[in-house]
Amino acid sequence: MAYGFYFNQQRCIGCGACQISCKDKFDFQTAGPRPRRMDNFEAGTFPTCSMFTTSLACNHCDNPACTEVCPTGAMFKGADGLVLHDDEVCIGCLSCANACPYGAPQFNEEKGIVQKCDACSALREAFGGNPICVDACPMRALDFGDMEELRAKYGGDLVSECLGMPSAETTSPNILIEPREAALGDEATLRAIIL
Repeated sequence: MAYGFYFNQQRCIGCGACQISCKDKFDFQTAGPRPRRMDNFEAGTFPTCSMFTTSLACNHCDNPACTEVCPTGAMFKGADGLVLHDDEVCIGCLSCANACPYGAPQFNEEKGIVQKCDACSALREAFGGNPICVDACPMRALDFGDMEELRAKYGGDLVSECLGMPSAETTSPNILIEPREAALGDEATLRAIIL
């Protein structure tokens, strides 16, 4: 069994509620760390340009690069397959942050350690339900659960990578994306939009 996220890029309106709720959960009151990141992109060439948004957190990969390089065992794979982080064991060396192709581990300068999405494990264990980002999305563009159940629920036209993301080959991320057409276009026409 593997757990992961579903993201419907076609529904996402780029409001940032997922990112804000995640920062609030971690109590990040400063700019910088974003365990869930919402980024906007433009792709294509005139007159056929399009925009799309990508919302990413930790992809809880089957083969996580971060756990392989962590010298203290602070970054580890839990019994349920989620990639977890032990704040008490972390020494802030940034090995995991440098190894993760998705930028999931985020350095918290105030604490001097790395922190990352844990799919709100403690909240879900205590109260049940979804990770906070899923429930914060007004367009219901996010979902979380068993990967096979998510595939069955949302269909077969899903991808695990799109423009603006690294290759999914080596890490096998547990993310399913219902992409916009522009997100599957030519990498050479991709431009990040800084808001």
